[in-house]
Amino acid sequence: MTERVERVLVVLVILHSVAVGMALLTVPDFALRFGGWEETGPAFFPRQAGVFHIVLAMGYAIEYFRHRGITLLLSAKSIAFVFLGFSTLLMWPAPWIVPFSALADGLMGYAVALVHRRASH
Repeated sequence: MTERVERVLVVLVILHSVAVGMALLTVPDFALRFGGWEETGPAFFPRQAGVFHIVLAMGYAIEYFRHRGITLLLSAKSIAFVFLGFSTLLMWPAPWIVPFSALADGLMGYAVALVHRRASH
């Protein structure tokens, strides 16, 4: 049962990363304004972040479905949690998406780690 829950969680994280990536890649101005930024600037960097999200999602999928591993996923979510958390503090008041993403990435990583630990025992 916990292996199935783990697989579902990992797939949801992958889909989330692909969705964020596609939004940043295809509609960067909308994505940034939706996230709370008033000015968006050149589209290159949001699009680059979109490609990065998609690359990470593919890395999560390859590692998980080939080896049942979650190292990349946990590393990326942990780094994102710390980076976004500090960014929230340093740029307060931050656009709403920054602290929300910190919390979401932290919770996604924690949930996958917890379920993986239970599935491994």
